[in-house]
Amino acid sequence: MKLLEQLKNEMKVAMRAKDKIRLGVIRMAISAIKQVEIDSKEVLDDNGIIAVITKMVKQRKESIVMFTNGGREELAAKEAEEVKALEDFLPTALTDEEIAQLISSTITQVGAASMADMGKVMGVLKPIMQGKADLGAVSGKVRAALKT
Repeated sequence: MKLLEQLKNEMKVAMRAKDKIRLGVIRMAISAIKQVEIDSKEVLDDNGIIAVITKMVKQRKESIVMFTNGGREELAAKEAEEVKALEDFLPTALTDEEIAQLISSTITQVGAASMADMGKVMGVLKPIMQGKADLGAVSGKVRAALKT
């Protein structure tokens, strides 16, 4: 089943269950997907939808940190619930061992020898890890692997 269809079906389930937070999050996700489709003038595939949802999760995690630092625990809790609802639509996260293995095999595959080859490595890793790992953290691990 396509991810957009899954979102729409889950929206109906949330309506029936009267789960206001999950319903609101799913509606926001569908709206964000439609906005990206309008802006780019193309229909998003599952990878594009995963990218949109990943961005939404990242924004909410940043908000949680800010709300927590500002002493607004009730807003941080609401954002945490939204993150949990959004993560249901993302692929299962890769473990640290899987990430390390993918990085080392990709470095070998593209023949990367220095930091100048980081773009090549990330170009191969990004489509594989989109939605499955924090690409910022992966970038740091690639950088560390290429420095050694």
